[in-house]
Amino acid sequence: MVPLLSLWLPLVLSAVIVFFASFLMHMVLPYHWGQLKRLPREDDVMAALRGFNIPPGDYGVPCPDSPKAMRDPAFLEKRAKGPVALMTVLPAGPYSMGKNLAQWFVYSLVVNMFAAYIAGRALGPGADYLSVFRFVGSTAFLGYSLALAQTSIWAARAWSTTLTSMFDGLVYGLLTAGTFGWLWPR
Repeated sequence: MVPLLSLWLPLVLSAVIVFFASFLMHMVLPYHWGQLKRLPREDDVMAALRGFNIPPGDYGVPCPDSPKAMRDPAFLEKRAKGPVALMTVLPAGPYSMGKNLAQWFVYSLVVNMFAAYIAGRALGPGADYLSVFRFVGSTAFLGYSLALAQTSIWAARAWSTTLTSMFDGLVYGLLTAGTFGWLWPR
């Protein structure tokens, strides 16, 4: 068994490596570009919605008040007429990535902490590289990827978008596993 505090260096360093890898994957490599589609008549839709002053949040249209309301004829008619949408409204104004980047780094630390905990309980000091890689990589992949499928299942996100993000999670898991394998206590 390896105490969690003994794994602080691979935990933090792999979060830094994942942070920079995600920058490259989202800002340099083109495979994420174009995942969002432009709304037809975007300017008209934005002008129409602007008048409602919708506060930031997640919305469903139409949105029933309860499971029972999902059988209400008025709700069923609205749904049949459409449009049917799930949308997230962000605050208006300049977009600052600082908060998002900080949250992403903290999230990476949390994923890595669980990977370190599980591997540290399963393996002792001096464990071979491949054993460390297997435990840490599997756990990190689960932390970065597996729950993403729920959005495609329940919110109709394009599977191509989800699978692309899960591929990113696989890369993050492999980078995390390699870092832990390299720096595992002897």
